[in-house]
Amino acid sequence: MSRLPRAARACAAGLLILMTVVPARADGPIALTPFSEARGGKLPGPWRPVGLPGSSKPLTRFDLVPMDGQTVLRVLADHSYANLVHDLPDVVLPRGTLLRWRWRLDQALPDADLRHRETDDTALKVCLLFNAPAENLSALEQGLLGVARALSGERLPAATLCYVWDNTLPAGTVLDNAYTARIRMVVVDSGEKQIGHWISHQRDVAADFRRAFGREFPVLPPLEGVAVGADADNTGGHSVGFVGDVTLSP
Repeated sequence: MSRLPRAARACAAGLLILMTVVPARADGPIALTPFSEARGGKLPGPWRPVGLPGSSKPLTRFDLVPMDGQTVLRVLADHSYANLVHDLPDVVLPRGTLLRWRWRLDQALPDADLRHRETDDTALKVCLLFNAPAENLSALEQGLLGVARALSGERLPAATLCYVWDNTLPAGTVLDNAYTARIRMVVVDSGEKQIGHWISHQRDVAADFRRAFGREFPVLPPLEGVAVGADADNTGGHSVGFVGDVTLSP
């Protein structure tokens, strides 16, 4: 790995792992397995934890816990990195599709700063992974993505949109991931004012994608997965958050 270009290794480390499948059109709500209906304390399939390709870093911990009369996902990051990924069959989203979720942050990462690699950590995030056409990218970006895919042994998405809870950046900020422009982030909550409180969000997927990736991908690509995660591997911090059911519906 050390012989690969640094940018390519960074790209591989920043991207999420997903498989490619046949596109399908969504005519109603997209079937994301709810955490609230899980039984026996086990993570419901097809949700699965995914770490960094080729990394020995500890994985962020995902548990189902009862809270306020419902089962929710607890996300514990401790010097760790991982995302909980729900694969989808390359769904073509209808116009006006809304992403809805609620989350609660009980312990933040005060040293995190998404603008720099050495502090690029997130206490809570919900991400959408798109099967975007790589040929729309520059030759350099295509090369980096190709090396990253070869390094991981998986087909990595060319466009991932993440909604994040940040410490300092104001809500509404859109920025590239510090490691790869294939991941772009929208800050939806900021600071510690709402620590310990549930916050509900509703986002227009097409509008947010257009704002983040519109120059490269003028048409909304098929959705191939959803992810929930947190990471504290760069700052060496510890965060505690909770996420309720994530839904996608027209």
